[in-house]
Amino acid sequence: MSITPRPPIPSFIPETAPFSTEQRMWLNGLFAGLISLDEGGVTPLSSERAAALLPDLLGAPKPATDDIDDGAPWHDQTLPLTERMKLADGKPLRRRMMAAMAQQDCGQCGYNCHDYSEALFLKKEERLNLCVPGGKDTARMLKQLYQELGVPDGSALAPPKPAAEPAPSSAPASVIGRSRDKPVLATFVSRARLNKPGSAKDTWHIEIDIAESGIDYAAGDSLGIFPANDPALVDAVIEALHAPPDFPIADRDLRAVLTDGVSLAPAPDMLFQLISYLTGGDRRQKAKTLASGGDPDGDAATLDVLAALRKFPGIRPDPEAFIESLDPLQPRVYSISSSPKCNPGRVSLTVDAVRYQVGERTRLGVASTFLANRIAPGDALKIYAQKAQAFALPADPSVPVIMIGPGTGIAPFRAFLQERGAVKAPGRNWLFFGHQHSNYDFFYEKELIGMRSAGLLNRLTLAWSRDADEKIYVQHRMREVGRDLWAWLADGAHVYVCGDALRMAKDVECALVDVVAKHGARSADEAVAFVADLKKAGRYQQDVY
Repeated sequence: MSITPRPPIPSFIPETAPFSTEQRMWLNGLFAGLISLDEGGVTPLSSERAAALLPDLLGAPKPATDDIDDGAPWHDQTLPLTERMKLADGKPLRRRMMAAMAQQDCGQCGYNCHDYSEALFLKKEERLNLCVPGGKDTARMLKQLYQELGVPDGSALAPPKPAAEPAPSSAPASVIGRSRDKPVLATFVSRARLNKPGSAKDTWHIEIDIAESGIDYAAGDSLGIFPANDPALVDAVIEALHAPPDFPIADRDLRAVLTDGVSLAPAPDMLFQLISYLTGGDRRQKAKTLASGGDPDGDAATLDVLAALRKFPGIRPDPEAFIESLDPLQPRVYSISSSPKCNPGRVSLTVDAVRYQVGERTRLGVASTFLANRIAPGDALKIYAQKAQAFALPADPSVPVIMIGPGTGIAPFRAFLQERGAVKAPGRNWLFFGHQHSNYDFFYEKELIGMRSAGLLNRLTLAWSRDADEKIYVQHRMREVGRDLWAWLADGAHVYVCGDALRMAKDVECALVDVVAKHGARSADEAVAFVADLKKAGRYQQDVY
């Protein structure tokens, strides 16, 4: 007796739908059953109709037809938020949420931009203020968009209490040391200033021991650093609060939480909301205006937490309520400037110490000055390795590479060169580096000259913007050597750019288009298309910020 095998259940649920394997099997069975009900006068359900009914049956948003395949034209770090939102206008909510991100895929939020927006849309993540480079503008736009999901106004902007356990994250990087939610301890080893006396800049080579941390990394990856706020700033905030530094906050005290639990710049909207409850009259209206993104006195962009407290003197917020109104202190991510093949158990960074003047106060970059000045050799610090998002050396070591990295943009290219030297890659290497003064700001000068002498660095093209009356930048040098640059491209070279997104990256891309048009005998439109094709093929990669 033969047994006729049961035909397989057809698949109506796309693999991209947010269901587990068991849920997908159950739903496919459900729809298969509905379709088979053609006996007794029931019209069978088409697979198209089943897919259309799925969101209604499950109470979920309908899947967007262009959610996967239409690309993301706003995914460009150089575009301002307003332009990104215009490009996403009319797109599904999850896509507009993505457009609100800073588009750097930096990992500081624990996701890339696409996955952060997906987590918010699916309500797997509730925090709207995790995008460090996007800052308050991104948080405000996400708050506005989040209302379309039916979330009460402002509820998702509340940060978790700093003393409590971090909120659970659905970020894909769940391995210890590979996620902001699962950092590891490493040891700070040393710092060395890269600028010589006379420079207007303050840039540092940082060494960190990761031998006991259990993590690894590859050339092109970044390192997440959990910093601490400047103690002098913490003291000034405590004084402005008129609160005792040992005021208990959960199982910690006020000073400890202000030191490493919350961000003290910029002042978040929720702080102004709190202030509006504690004052009256014109001051209350001013605080409300600031909380909604207004700028009543023309100083909103300069208001950090201390400046906000001083702007409204005399208020006495409860310390615990004050802490809950602040954003959590986020990790900062830096391009790694070393290869593990050259110095196992160590990782190095190239960090500009950020300092700037606002009125009579000197403001400090929290992580950069933490690394450049405050942490001591031998101290422990929390870190994690952030896997590069489409920024890695070619798989074929014989492929030539062109690296364009002025200033601290040299960081990943030092790692690339160390890596290529360690594996004896036969491919040619060309570095464009620039800064202000050749006498003061030639980072890693001895190393680079040594690499050139050894034949590892085939070409080193330098640009100094303050050595002469005419400012020379890397994009000028690219045009000057355009014929050779085109020859390398024609030979299959990969191009890498690291540094400032708003100006340098745009100027470099324009210069490359000009080189392709002039020396590749193409029209302007054809040259633009050629560079676009380089990007699609993975031959033009950027690590910009």
